[in-house]
Amino acid sequence: MKFNELVEKLGDAAACNSLSLGSVNPEITGVAAVEEATAGSLSYIEGAKFKDWVSLTGAAALILPKDEQLQGQATARGIAWIAVVEPRLLFARTLALFYQPWRPKPGIHPAATIDPSAEIEADVYIGAGVTIGPGVKIGLGACLHPNVVIYPDVEIGANTVLHANCTVHERSRIGPDCTIHSGAVIGGEGFGFVPSGGGWVKMEQSGYVVLESGVDVGSNTTIDRPAVGETRIGKNTKIDNLVQIGHGCHIGENCAIAAQAGLAGGVKVGNNVILAGQVGISNRVQIGDGAIASAKTGIHSDVPPHTIVSGYPAIPNKLWLKTAAIYNRLPEIYQSLKQLQRRLGNESNRPPDASP
Repeated sequence: MKFNELVEKLGDAAACNSLSLGSVNPEITGVAAVEEATAGSLSYIEGAKFKDWVSLTGAAALILPKDEQLQGQATARGIAWIAVVEPRLLFARTLALFYQPWRPKPGIHPAATIDPSAEIEADVYIGAGVTIGPGVKIGLGACLHPNVVIYPDVEIGANTVLHANCTVHERSRIGPDCTIHSGAVIGGEGFGFVPSGGGWVKMEQSGYVVLESGVDVGSNTTIDRPAVGETRIGKNTKIDNLVQIGHGCHIGENCAIAAQAGLAGGVKVGNNVILAGQVGISNRVQIGDGAIASAKTGIHSDVPPHTIVSGYPAIPNKLWLKTAAIYNRLPEIYQSLKQLQRRLGNESNRPPDASP
């Protein structure tokens, strides 16, 4: 489609103050990363940090920030462009015009095993090898790819997608428009063992897991059910691959949790929180709304709202940056300290009337 037609299709998402169709109003046949773009491709530049790519890219059109210098560079090269406040967000919306994930047509594969008491609404796809236990409820338009296992009394909301080989344990509640990726385990037993004189005593995990609407769960992520009560993930929260969320955690809305993060039992996370890769959070810690933890942060105490923490143990990010800079200079500082100690030691050993 022509570039101006693409902009029209994006509608309000492409609302902007600036639009240039270049010398030919190019035909857009696909999208690409700016360093890989070729004739016919649309790409984006997120900010001035990437300005050199305007001169190097082979893209026919660009989504640019509201930066007159970048716009001038693109115009000089004959590249069509649109300028918006959030280029990356518009690029994400543009992708949907060129690619939609594969989704099978509704139907139930004959190799699926479904308990007669299960309630399945219309337009559902159930793939080969799927096992659905008693009392399960599957909402309108849900999609269960091959080998999904659903334990008894689970509820799955409308248009939710469960990818191959994921498992949902008993009494879990998954809301509408969720996506659970392959290998994820929702509602498995929390790590509940009580020490006694005779060894560890198992505490049965009688609670359940609730995923509100629009939650994404990555491959091989586990969300455990508690001994009592619930583990809850708020709506529109996005969880990456290989994340462990312990029993009784409550995660707020619109959070993002990156790969290999681990939350111990009872952690409370507010809304709009970002936990980067390999963040670890101790038992029953509370994370305030809008807080950010950078990669590999170890959090052992509560984090106030709208703060950024880093390091192990976690400290304010600005302080961590200063300490990290000092850490790199420790060998030099150590040598200086040894020289100072030798000098002070020599001075202390001089006779009282000795000249300096």
